[in-house]
Amino acid sequence: MSIFEVIMLICFGAAWPPAVYKSYTSRTARGKSLFFLIIVLAGYVSGILHKLFCNLDWVVVLYALNGAMVMVDILLYCRNAAYDRQTLPAG
Repeated sequence: MSIFEVIMLICFGAAWPPAVYKSYTSRTARGKSLFFLIIVLAGYVSGILHKLFCNLDWVVVLYALNGAMVMVDILLYCRNAAYDRQTLPAG
C-alpha cells in the first residue's frame, strides 16, 4: 500500500458523489461522455484486479467504492439518455 495511492483514490472518490448527484438531478446526458465513464471504470477494475492478484490490502475497498460510484453514474447516463431521446426532437 502506498499513501499516495490512498490519497489519489480518496481525491478521485470525493469527486464522484457530486457528479452522480448532478447526473441524478439534471435528468440529461448532455455534457457527459459514456466513453470516458467506461474508461474510468476500466481503470478502477484494473486496480481491483491488481490488488486481488498481486498486492491484496484494504485499499481494494477504495477501488471498489470508486468503481461502484462510476457504475451508478453510467446507469444514470443510460437513464438520462433515454429521457433525452423522449424529450428532444429527432433530427
